Amino acid sequence: MLLEGFHTVKHALRFGARVSPLLTTDLRGAVSLAESHAPDLVEAFALATEVDQAAFVLRVGRTHPTGVAGFAERPELPFDRAAPVVLLDNPRNLGNFGAAIRVAAGLDAGGVISTGDVDPWHPNVLRGSAGLHFALPVAKVESLSFPGELIAFDADGDLLRGPIPDDAVLAFGSERHGLSREVRAKASRVVRLPMREKVSSYNLTTSVAMGLYHWAVHRAS
Repeated sequence: MLLEGFHTVKHALRFGARVSPLLTTDLRGAVSLAESHAPDLVEAFALATEVDQAAFVLRVGRTHPTGVAGFAERPELPFDRAAPVVLLDNPRNLGNFGAAIRVAAGLDAGGVISTGDVDPWHPNVLRGSAGLHFALPVAKVESLSFPGELIAFDADGDLLRGPIPDDAVLAFGSERHGLSREVRAKASRVVRLPMREKVSSYNLTTSVAMGLYHWAVHRAS
Protein backbone atom coordinates (compact mmCIF):
# COMPACT_ATOMS: atom_id res chain seq x y z
CA MET A 1 0.00 0.00 0.00
CA LEU A 2 1.17 3.51 -0.83
CA LEU A 3 1.39 5.77 2.23
CA GLU A 4 1.39 9.44 1.25
CA GLY A 5 2.62 12.07 3.66
CA PHE A 6 4.34 12.28 7.01
CA HIS A 7 1.24 11.72 9.16
CA THR A 8 0.08 8.69 7.17
CA VAL A 9 3.51 7.08 7.49
CA LYS A 10 3.66 8.09 11.17
CA HIS A 11 0.42 6.32 12.05
CA ALA A 12 1.28 3.24 10.03
CA LEU A 13 4.59 2.95 11.88
CA ARG A 14 2.98 3.49 15.27
CA PHE A 15 0.55 0.65 14.68
CA GLY A 16 3.12 -1.88 13.61
CA ALA A 17 3.51 -1.45 9.86
CA ARG A 18 6.85 -2.28 8.30
CA VAL A 19 7.30 0.68 5.96
CA SER A 20 9.78 -0.19 3.26
CA PRO A 21 10.93 1.78 1.48
CA LEU A 22 10.38 4.96 3.48
CA LEU A 23 11.21 7.83 1.13
CA THR A 24 11.80 11.53 1.63
CA THR A 25 12.99 14.39 -0.49
CA ASP A 26 14.46 16.09 2.58
CA LEU A 27 15.91 13.79 5.25
CA ARG A 28 16.73 16.62 7.63
CA GLY A 29 13.21 18.02 7.26
CA ALA A 30 11.62 14.60 7.84
CA VAL A 31 13.62 14.09 11.02
CA SER A 32 12.70 17.60 12.17
CA LEU A 33 9.00 16.78 11.64
CA ALA A 34 9.45 13.62 13.68
CA GLU A 35 11.16 15.53 16.47
CA SER A 36 8.24 17.97 16.74
CA HIS A 37 5.29 15.69 15.89
CA ALA A 38 6.39 12.12 16.63
CA PRO A 39 9.41 11.95 18.97
CA ASP A 40 8.85 8.22 19.35
CA LEU A 41 9.64 7.76 15.65
CA VAL A 42 12.73 9.91 15.19
CA GLU A 43 14.96 6.86 14.71
CA ALA A 44 12.62 5.39 12.11
CA PHE A 45 12.53 8.60 10.05
CA ALA A 46 16.29 9.00 10.38
CA LEU A 47 16.60 5.73 8.42
CA ALA A 48 14.49 7.02 5.50
CA THR A 49 15.96 6.99 2.02
CA GLU A 50 16.52 10.48 0.66
CA VAL A 51 15.72 10.84 -3.05
CA ASP A 52 15.42 13.77 -5.39
CA GLN A 53 12.05 15.12 -6.46
CA ALA A 54 12.04 13.26 -9.78
CA ALA A 55 12.72 9.89 -8.14
CA PHE A 56 10.04 10.60 -5.52
CA VAL A 57 7.43 11.36 -8.19
CA LEU A 58 8.48 8.27 -10.15
CA ARG A 59 7.80 6.01 -7.14
CA VAL A 60 4.85 7.83 -5.54
CA GLY A 61 3.13 9.31 -8.60
CA ARG A 62 3.23 12.93 -7.43
CA THR A 63 4.87 15.28 -4.98
CA HIS A 64 3.72 15.76 -1.39
CA PRO A 65 4.03 18.89 0.79
CA THR A 66 5.87 16.96 3.53
CA GLY A 67 8.18 15.21 1.06
CA VAL A 68 7.49 11.88 2.77
CA ALA A 69 5.96 8.65 1.49
CA GLY A 70 6.31 4.95 2.04
CA PHE A 71 5.01 1.51 1.18
CA ALA A 72 3.66 -1.17 3.51
CA GLU A 73 1.79 -4.46 3.35
CA ARG A 74 -1.93 -4.36 4.15
CA PRO A 75 -2.40 -5.66 7.71
CA GLU A 76 -4.69 -8.55 8.63
CA LEU A 77 -6.22 -7.42 11.92
CA PRO A 78 -8.92 -9.34 13.86
CA PHE A 79 -12.21 -7.59 14.58
CA ASP A 80 -12.63 -6.75 18.27
CA ARG A 81 -16.21 -7.47 19.27
CA ALA A 82 -15.65 -5.88 22.68
CA ALA A 83 -16.22 -2.52 20.96
CA PRO A 84 -18.78 -1.47 18.35
CA VAL A 85 -18.00 -2.02 14.68
CA VAL A 86 -18.87 0.81 12.30
CA LEU A 87 -20.77 -0.15 9.13
CA LEU A 88 -20.60 2.41 6.33
CA ASP A 89 -23.48 1.62 3.99
CA ASN A 90 -22.32 2.26 0.41
CA PRO A 91 -20.10 5.30 1.14
CA ARG A 92 -19.34 7.44 -1.92
CA ASN A 93 -17.01 10.26 -0.82
CA LEU A 94 -13.51 8.82 -0.44
CA GLY A 95 -12.25 11.60 1.81
CA ASN A 96 -15.21 11.26 4.19
CA PHE A 97 -14.78 7.49 4.14
CA GLY A 98 -11.18 7.87 5.30
CA ALA A 99 -12.08 10.51 7.88
CA ALA A 100 -14.71 8.16 9.35
CA ILE A 101 -12.03 5.47 9.73
CA ARG A 102 -9.81 8.03 11.46
CA VAL A 103 -12.58 8.88 13.93
CA ALA A 104 -13.31 5.19 14.53
CA ALA A 105 -9.65 4.57 15.31
CA GLY A 106 -9.51 7.54 17.66
CA LEU A 107 -12.54 6.34 19.63
CA ASP A 108 -11.21 2.76 19.72
CA ALA A 109 -13.98 1.13 17.68
CA GLY A 110 -13.82 -2.58 16.98
CA GLY A 111 -13.35 -2.02 13.26
CA VAL A 112 -14.89 -0.48 10.15
CA ILE A 113 -16.76 -2.44 7.49
CA SER A 114 -18.42 -1.13 4.34
CA THR A 115 -20.85 -2.20 1.65
CA GLY A 116 -20.88 -1.06 -1.97
CA ASP A 117 -18.25 -0.93 -4.67
CA VAL A 118 -15.75 1.50 -3.14
CA ASP A 119 -12.50 -0.15 -2.03
CA PRO A 120 -11.96 0.82 1.63
CA TRP A 121 -8.21 0.61 0.93
CA HIS A 122 -8.33 3.02 -2.01
CA PRO A 123 -5.36 5.43 -1.78
CA ASN A 124 -7.69 8.40 -1.31
CA VAL A 125 -9.48 6.65 1.56
CA LEU A 126 -6.14 5.77 3.13
CA ARG A 127 -5.05 9.38 2.77
CA GLY A 128 -8.27 10.56 4.44
CA SER A 129 -7.66 8.28 7.41
CA ALA A 130 -4.09 9.62 7.84
CA GLY A 131 -2.83 6.03 7.90
CA LEU A 132 -5.15 4.88 10.68
CA HIS A 133 -6.27 1.91 8.60
CA PHE A 134 -3.36 0.26 10.42
CA ALA A 135 -4.92 0.93 13.84
CA LEU A 136 -8.06 -1.19 13.44
CA PRO A 137 -9.51 -3.75 11.00
CA VAL A 138 -11.01 -2.27 7.82
CA ALA A 139 -12.82 -4.42 5.27
CA LYS A 140 -15.59 -4.52 2.66
CA VAL A 141 -18.41 -7.02 3.25
CA GLU A 142 -20.77 -8.71 0.83
CA SER A 143 -23.23 -9.90 3.46
CA LEU A 144 -24.97 -8.38 6.47
CA SER A 145 -24.77 -11.66 8.35
CA PHE A 146 -22.72 -10.82 11.43
CA PRO A 147 -23.25 -11.18 15.18
CA GLY A 148 -24.34 -8.34 17.42
CA GLU A 149 -27.22 -5.88 17.40
CA LEU A 150 -27.38 -3.71 14.28
CA ILE A 151 -28.24 -0.12 15.19
CA ALA A 152 -28.89 2.11 12.19
CA PHE A 153 -28.53 5.89 12.35
CA ASP A 154 -31.06 7.98 10.44
CA ALA A 155 -32.62 11.43 10.92
CA ASP A 156 -36.10 9.87 11.00
CA GLY A 157 -35.29 7.39 13.80
CA ASP A 158 -35.98 7.57 17.51
CA LEU A 159 -33.68 9.80 19.53
CA LEU A 160 -30.60 7.87 20.64
CA ARG A 161 -30.76 7.25 24.39
CA GLY A 162 -29.01 5.00 26.84
CA PRO A 163 -25.97 2.79 26.37
CA ILE A 164 -24.89 1.08 23.15
CA PRO A 165 -23.87 -2.59 23.53
CA ASP A 166 -20.13 -3.19 23.16
CA ASP A 167 -20.73 -5.80 20.45
CA ALA A 168 -23.14 -3.64 18.41
CA VAL A 169 -22.74 -2.79 14.74
CA LEU A 170 -23.45 0.90 14.09
CA ALA A 171 -24.67 1.57 10.54
CA PHE A 172 -24.40 4.92 8.78
CA GLY A 173 -25.76 5.60 5.29
CA SER A 174 -24.16 7.59 2.52
CA GLU A 175 -24.69 11.33 2.61
CA ARG A 176 -26.61 11.34 -0.66
CA HIS A 177 -28.73 8.19 -0.45
CA GLY A 178 -28.87 7.37 3.25
CA LEU A 179 -29.39 3.82 4.47
CA SER A 180 -30.18 1.00 2.07
CA ARG A 181 -33.33 -1.10 2.38
CA GLU A 182 -31.21 -4.10 3.32
CA VAL A 183 -29.62 -2.35 6.29
CA ARG A 184 -32.95 -0.91 7.45
CA ALA A 185 -34.54 -4.36 7.28
CA LYS A 186 -31.80 -5.96 9.36
CA ALA A 187 -31.55 -3.18 11.94
CA SER A 188 -33.05 -3.95 15.34
CA ARG A 189 -33.57 -0.24 15.84
CA VAL A 190 -33.19 3.00 13.90
CA VAL A 191 -31.97 5.97 15.93
CA ARG A 192 -31.22 9.62 15.34
CA LEU A 193 -28.64 11.95 16.80
CA PRO A 194 -29.63 15.19 18.56
CA MET A 195 -30.03 17.92 15.95
CA ARG A 196 -31.37 21.45 15.91
CA GLU A 197 -34.64 21.96 14.05
CA LYS A 198 -34.25 22.99 10.38
CA VAL A 199 -30.75 21.46 10.18
CA SER A 200 -31.11 18.63 7.67
CA SER A 201 -28.19 16.37 8.50
CA TYR A 202 -24.64 15.89 9.76
CA ASN A 203 -21.91 14.70 7.44
CA LEU A 204 -20.77 11.09 7.65
CA THR A 205 -17.68 11.68 9.78
CA THR A 206 -19.57 13.79 12.31
CA SER A 207 -22.30 11.16 12.62
CA VAL A 208 -19.80 8.37 13.21
CA ALA A 209 -17.98 10.48 15.78
CA MET A 210 -21.17 11.31 17.68
CA GLY A 211 -22.40 7.71 17.66
CA LEU A 212 -19.12 6.31 18.95
CA TYR A 213 -18.73 9.10 21.48
CA HIS A 214 -22.19 8.27 22.83
CA TRP A 215 -21.05 4.66 23.25
CA ALA A 216 -17.80 5.70 24.94
CA VAL A 217 -19.41 8.16 27.37
CA HIS A 218 -22.11 5.72 28.51
CA ARG A 219 -19.59 2.90 28.77
CA ALA A 220 -17.39 4.97 31.08
CA SER A 221 -20.24 6.21 33.29
